[in-house]
Amino acid sequence: MFHRSLPGYRATPLSDVPSLAAEWGVRRVVVKDESARLGLPSFKALGVYYAVYRVVQDLLGGAAIQPDVAALRTAAQRVPGLVLVTATDGNHGRALAHVARILGVPARIFVPDVVSPAAIEAVRQEGADVVVIPENYDDTVALAAVDSASRPGAVLVQDTAWEGYETIPQYIVDGYSTMFGEIDDQLGADAASLVVTPMGVGSLAQAVVTHYKSRRRRVAVLGAEPDSAACVLTSLRAGRPVSVSTGATVMAGLNCGTPSSLAWPHLREGLDATAVVSDAEALAAARQLVDAGIPAGPCGAACVPAVRSVLADPEGRAALGLTSESVVVLLSTERSREHPGEGKG
Repeated sequence: MFHRSLPGYRATPLSDVPSLAAEWGVRRVVVKDESARLGLPSFKALGVYYAVYRVVQDLLGGAAIQPDVAALRTAAQRVPGLVLVTATDGNHGRALAHVARILGVPARIFVPDVVSPAAIEAVRQEGADVVVIPENYDDTVALAAVDSASRPGAVLVQDTAWEGYETIPQYIVDGYSTMFGEIDDQLGADAASLVVTPMGVGSLAQAVVTHYKSRRRRVAVLGAEPDSAACVLTSLRAGRPVSVSTGATVMAGLNCGTPSSLAWPHLREGLDATAVVSDAEALAAARQLVDAGIPAGPCGAACVPAVRSVLADPEGRAALGLTSESVVVLLSTERSREHPGEGKG
């Protein structure tokens, strides 16, 4: 794996939550805890590091670069005028700013003004040029794309795709695969029966489907999204990608109005179920996971009420193929904001 060569790499914990296993009538419920990944409080660094590595390779004509930070820093500084640009609702932009700082190149991060001041300040603390926009996430992405296209040396490193912009988002999705290799290793002789993933634009869910639906594995995939930004569920019902209006939500990392064009075919064919989650449900689940020793934020905690929602339907258990021997994997994608030691260790 590419990430094993990075300083501070270690597999993030996979923690059992027996109370949820008992509640849902399955053998195990385990939570992949992404609260401290490569010095940051979310899984996003996995995609960003690998995407920047591949982008620098491409800009240098496919030159071989050793997969370590020193070699990547040297290579990045050989690219004339390189500036890394993105739009973010928090963690992706912070991860890009962090990687840019380590590589010694500038970053320009566009942020919608619905993002919390603390999240914006966290991006600034990484040394990035932060541009706060009075628009929603989708419009902020569009502005970042226009800005990067107008700046010599600028490269947009965005974690959503659209027609004509799919190569770099695929690099990001590829980077997420490290998480699932770790889960496989950590489960050992066990195997996942159901994987539950938060969904914003769907890039992480695309990575989940790609991994768990490959090699004819019998693994169900459930996606969770905010009830105020349910672009994937709305698109599935329409049978095509559609955009939805969004509002403020505590699940800021999922506050997206349009599915990624790259993710959409995978979501359409690979999701076994989707569920929408309210802010109150996500916050209550986050408290439950924190009590279980997992410092989950509301985005990852949304996986818990998503399962409850599906199981509340008499046909839900059968739809997910759950039995008393099942193993359920929940992806806790970011650290609770109530735990200020984020990203340490």
